[in-house]
Amino acid sequence: MIHTTVGNLGHLFVILSFVTALVATVAYLKTALGSTDLAETAQWRRLARMAFYVHGAAVVGVVASLFWIIYNHYFEYHYAWSHSSLALPTHYMISCFWEGQEGSFLLWLFWNAVLGVILTRTDKRWEAPMMTVFALVQAFLASMILGVVFGDSVKIGSSPFLLLREAMPNTPIFATDPNFVPKDGNGLNPLLQNYWMVIHPPTLFLGFALTMVPFAYCLAGLWRNQPLEWIRPALPWSLLAAMVLGVGILMGGYWAYETLNFGGYWNWDPVENSVYVPWLVLVASLHTMIIARRSSTGLKSAIILSVASFLLILYSTFLTRSGILGNASVHSFTDLGLSGQLLIYLLAFVALAVGLMVRKWKLIPSDEEEASVYSKEFWLFIGATVICLASFQVLATTSIPVYNKVAELFGVVSNLALPADQIAHYNKFQVWFFVVIALLTGIGQYLWWRKVEKGNWRALTAPALLTLLVSAALITFGEIRNPVYMALLVAAVFALLANGTILLGIVRGNYRVSGGAVTHMGMALMLIGVLFSSGFSRVVSINNSGLMISKSEDFTKNDNKENKENILLWLNQSERMGPYTLTYRGPRVEIRDVPGYVPKNWVEVIEGDFHGLALRDIEQNGKLYHKKGDTLALYPENVYYEVEYREPNGKIFSLYPRAQVNERMGLLSSPDIRRKAGKDLYTFVSSIPDPSSENQWSKTEEYKVSLKDTFFLNDYVAVLDNVVRTTEVEGMQLGPEDAAVKAMIRVLDKNQEYMLEPVFVIKDRLIGRKADTSEELGVRIQLNEINPQTGQFTFAVNRTQRDYIVLKAMEKPLINLLWIGTLILVLGFTMATVRRYREYHKTKTKTGRRAEMV
Repeated sequence: MIHTTVGNLGHLFVILSFVTALVATVAYLKTALGSTDLAETAQWRRLARMAFYVHGAAVVGVVASLFWIIYNHYFEYHYAWSHSSLALPTHYMISCFWEGQEGSFLLWLFWNAVLGVILTRTDKRWEAPMMTVFALVQAFLASMILGVVFGDSVKIGSSPFLLLREAMPNTPIFATDPNFVPKDGNGLNPLLQNYWMVIHPPTLFLGFALTMVPFAYCLAGLWRNQPLEWIRPALPWSLLAAMVLGVGILMGGYWAYETLNFGGYWNWDPVENSVYVPWLVLVASLHTMIIARRSSTGLKSAIILSVASFLLILYSTFLTRSGILGNASVHSFTDLGLSGQLLIYLLAFVALAVGLMVRKWKLIPSDEEEASVYSKEFWLFIGATVICLASFQVLATTSIPVYNKVAELFGVVSNLALPADQIAHYNKFQVWFFVVIALLTGIGQYLWWRKVEKGNWRALTAPALLTLLVSAALITFGEIRNPVYMALLVAAVFALLANGTILLGIVRGNYRVSGGAVTHMGMALMLIGVLFSSGFSRVVSINNSGLMISKSEDFTKNDNKENKENILLWLNQSERMGPYTLTYRGPRVEIRDVPGYVPKNWVEVIEGDFHGLALRDIEQNGKLYHKKGDTLALYPENVYYEVEYREPNGKIFSLYPRAQVNERMGLLSSPDIRRKAGKDLYTFVSSIPDPSSENQWSKTEEYKVSLKDTFFLNDYVAVLDNVVRTTEVEGMQLGPEDAAVKAMIRVLDKNQEYMLEPVFVIKDRLIGRKADTSEELGVRIQLNEINPQTGQFTFAVNRTQRDYIVLKAMEKPLINLLWIGTLILVLGFTMATVRRYREYHKTKTKTGRRAEMV
């Protein structure tokens, strides 16, 4: 059955959202332009508000329609089929919503609508010009999901409500069965099956939406010939935008740390950079906005940077969704044919903003005298300049694919390429930028609070000396030898101590004004955490066996680097790794209603379904969850590999790194992390046996053995200890006339012993044999014959590859300082946002009272 109603309804909501955004744009424009007839202006304002509210309701309708399709598994829709599957739990279905381009545009559209409604209710003074910009942006965003095609070449947007047969009309199945509906979808990208992907994209897109608020205020101020007045209402929104966008970026970093196996949280990927750059510019704009009321240079910079931060968000959207990055990024979307539309979107707002700035530039007042080097305005401006230079360096390199594309348009073949080692390239510059930024945060705070007087820098002596002492101790005990690391550490410690000293002084007065100092301290802690966790990350899984683990290129490149930095673990066989003793305990699976993980051999997975059969009673922590033979709901895509760690003090803990063999993407491995106060132990599997291939057993070998004889099984010494009668045989009911014996074979390994117990059965006068298999030894043994005359027993033995994993582990010292610094940074931004909002609210209230008195 094709569920066309919800799709048609969703598409209707898309059209309604686009039309009402256009109506709101025109109506707000008419309101902003004003009229001598106040009644007419009021009518336009009412129409504008009504249109925007209907627009917001229509956007909610689009969101509800699309989620209904995903949640109910309507795989006749291309979007649901492409991004969802029956196996996904509800929270990952939410992730499916924004995995595709259309869903991400819709998320952005939703947040903009929410913010627009809030602004119409809270700031009526700036409503008309500001909401004209908001509504125009909404019209452009709504056009990205219109999905309207004119002729064969003109396409406006990509609809999330396309049926599969509409999106893939040339697929043969639709020629024979137009109503064909797949039984299941392609599923969510395995790398996105993480709880951070449920909250990271909404946070990031809320940050995108918030950058539009200061942009809209800025254009409204220029429009109304009030180039300075927009600063006060825009400042709290800019602070909130910087906080939310920064948190969104850091969430992405934490997702990468927990999900990807490159061993870090930031890889300088072009898509990462395309969000990082607008955030840096936004932070720079905050500092210029603070000094704008006292400096024309600050005001001009604030206008330029507030506009640039939003335009850079549009530029990053173009980079990631136009396909221009090609293979330069693992995160970019494929081109849906919207690159031209995205470019028009970007250029339209560049033209609008730049044109308005050029026309109104002469209205900006000039300073009567230059800023003194001892003034806080000077140092804030220097800090903003350095931040902008840091962003420009990243932007210049990230945009190399754009340069090549532009050159091609003019018939020039460009040979520019992104750096082979992107991490080294960016770090080489960014470290020094942040050395300067960290130093400036300390100096700037002292100047801001007038601790430094003209011609007298003595107030900085104490924090400078204390910085040198603390840094010297850290450099000595941390064995830091790299001069670049030393410089970054000294700068970060200075920022921490200088801002901490200022904070102590502020707290005694009014703690509400300490947001800046708290934010800078958070940044300093983050820098120290980045320095130690990245610069002094240590591989502990050193291969001391002298054996090559793999001859594949991934392991042999860079002078056999991965062969040297991975260890091979056989099932249930202990191996030393640094201070730890490791034992691989086997693969585990996740049952939906059972806590933790259970051994994979407890469950028989039903192929093509998301269920399995319990092969034994399923118990966890003494509680029986399922009985043998029950059908279980599973998460079958991922397998967890239990690795038991024994510390020198005898303490034992287990890690469960995850791996999935994906048809499209190969082996996808995600780490498991042991978190300690001073360091993280980061563990992931680099290689596993192919789960799709069946065990290849060797040809059968026969052994004739007497009691207490010794023989060899797959390079292990084995002893036939005894053959005893048994009354219980698994999977078989023995009667009074039946008989069974089991052999008790002890296999000696270097660390432990194993018992194999093959059974010989006579049932209903027929002979049966039940082999015993050891995955740890890679042996299957069967008792074939018993010769009572010679007292010998004949065993049939087959050998196979033993179960194993190849594991890599790293220690990341002081990484918790990065996460602690993030929380402190967020606290500082929150304090500053609340303070600036209260200041504006008081000013607005006073202005309103004066107006009433007049």
